[in-house]
Parts: sequence; structure tokens; C-alpha cells
Amino acid sequence: MDVEKVFHMTGGVGETSYSRNSSLQKKASEMVKHITLETVEEVYLATKPKSIGIADLGCSSGPNTLSNIKDILDKIEGTSSNKLKQSAPEFRVFLNDLPTNDFNAIFQALPEFHQWLKQKNGSGHENKGSNSNIYVAAYPGSFYGRLFPDHCLHFIYSSYSLHWLSKVPRGLYDEQGNSLNKNSIYISENSPCEVSKVYFDQFKEDLSLFLQSRSDELVSGGKMVLILLGREGFNHVDRGNAFFWKILYQALTNLISKGEVEKEKLDSYEVHFYAPCKEEIEEVARENGCFEVERLEMFEIEKTIGKGISYGTMVAMTVRSIQESMLAHHFGETIIQGLFKEYGRLVDEEMAKEEIRPITFLLVLRKP
Repeated sequence: MDVEKVFHMTGGVGETSYSRNSSLQKKASEMVKHITLETVEEVYLATKPKSIGIADLGCSSGPNTLSNIKDILDKIEGTSSNKLKQSAPEFRVFLNDLPTNDFNAIFQALPEFHQWLKQKNGSGHENKGSNSNIYVAAYPGSFYGRLFPDHCLHFIYSSYSLHWLSKVPRGLYDEQGNSLNKNSIYISENSPCEVSKVYFDQFKEDLSLFLQSRSDELVSGGKMVLILLGREGFNHVDRGNAFFWKILYQALTNLISKGEVEKEKLDSYEVHFYAPCKEEIEEVARENGCFEVERLEMFEIEKTIGKGISYGTMVAMTVRSIQESMLAHHFGETIIQGLFKEYGRLVDEEMAKEEIRPITFLLVLRKP
């Protein structure tokens, strides 16, 4: 399966869209927003550019995209006015995701974004350094490789994207194309020992290429804030992010018993995902050598439940909005509704037994 051609968050603004089901990601970005904005300010004060380049890599198409950009612009304009006593710089904002992303949803939100700028500038801010020299562009393509010209960016933000691999690791299949990981779709207690190594090797290759590419594109002193899923220790089998994949595998297995999924189809399905531990992230960054690690922190999102729905249903809707494109491509669209109903039920069942604790990392990197 060609991940770059198939994988995308569910577009539009419908009930199952990513736009309507990305509150968990929003909550995570809000939890560390103060660090993101501190980092942006540090870059701006250190480089003092007349034109500042900002990129959101893996921007997707929900409301979080432009919300994050608004916060960053506000911070830089406030710093220009209050600390430098000068006009704000020109802003070049680049929104990146795979070509299959629903960029139209972002473009349709831009008039409201520009209206926000006009209202802000018309409320007495224009004399304090605020300006409307803001240019927004979409940059479709994989961030596992070059996207931008040399030294054109000052700050890069990426939230909940780098745990997605560029491809399903080839080493998961033998010479005949049969999966070595037939009893799982990710790393589990049923996986052969070589499966975790194959996954880590792919993550290491991808992250190294990402860091090298961004190093070429950032100015000296530029920084990145990266938010990604991970795991707490060296053990891959835990009640964290890996456990959600185990539950999805169980939901798919249950559909086999109903005759809705073929076992051969399930045996050949693997996810392009990896949850690294802190030590693995540090290892890749150290060996790559392009960036200084300024912060690497682990945190958990507080669990909240929407009105009238269970935690399992909320998780199921979130995962569906992210994984539907891949699952529908492999198994067919007809199973999706029933699959995620079963998945939500299983998550609730497991939560009643014991807490599930997905881990998130915040990584701040500086280019020397």
C-alpha cells in the first residue's frame, strides 16, 4: 500500500470528519501551548527577521490548524510591540500535509481567518506593531524529505504527525509477501521479536531524514516544536498507545467471526505507526547531529467525555477520523461503521477493567 497516496484524515466537516473529531489533539496542543509560544518568541528575539517563515507540518484540515497559527502570530506581534517597540515582521506561513489532505477545508476557513486579522487590527492594535502582511500557502508532500528552499524557515511546528511512518516497514514481510506479524497489526505480545526492531529501524530512518531535511530549511538559531505519541519505557507491550492497536485488532477479529472480514485480509494488514520511547528519540537526535535537544518532556492528556457519549465512543470516533482511509482501502468501506462501533465497545470494556494511558512527547529542537 502506498501510504502517501492513500493515507489522510477524513476531510470535510461531517460527523466522522477529522475536523469534528480532533478534540484530543487540540487538548494536547493547549497543554503545551505555553512552551510552543515561548519557543516562537525565543526564535524571533534571537533572529529579528524582517520576514519570518513558519511551517506547520502535518497540518491536517480541522480547526486546530489555523487556531495554532493565530496563537503564533499573536505572540510575535505582541513581542514586536512590547519588547522590541517596532512593527511586526512579514509572516510567511506554510501549511503542509500529504497531497490527499483536504486542503480545501483550510482554504474555505481563510476568509474567517482574514476577518479575524482585520478585527484585531481595527481594535487599536495597528499602532502597536500589528500588521496584515501575512501570506498563507499550502505545501502538499511528505515531510520525510525536502519541502522548502534552503534557510527559509525560522520556526517549525508539528503536532501528532511524526509517529506516522512513511511506509509500512518492508521487513514485516517475507520474500513471498507474507506477514511475519500475522496475529497483530502492530507490536504486541504475539509479535515475533524481530517485529519491534523492524518498526524502530523504519522510525529511525524516517526521523533522521526529517531532521536532516528541516536542518537544511531552517535558518541558524531556528527551532522546532514537535508533539508525537510515544511510550513510557522500553517495553512495547503496555496499556498505552500500543494497546489501542491491540483493541483494533480484536475488533477486526470479531468481524471475522461474523463473516464480514476475511482472515487473510487481516493477516496482511499492518499499521504505519511507531510509538518511540524517550531514549529512542534521544538516540536518533544524537546520531543525526543536526539539532540540539532543548526539551524532551512526556505528558498525558486528561480524559474527558463529551455529552451523551462514552470515552470508548470518543476514542473510536477519533481513530476512525484518522484511520478510515487506510482501513477502507484494505478491507472495504462496508465494514467501517460496524468496526468502530465494536472498537468503541471494546475500549469501554477495557477501561472498566483498568486505565489505558497513552503517552505523548513534546520535543523542542534548535538548529545551531
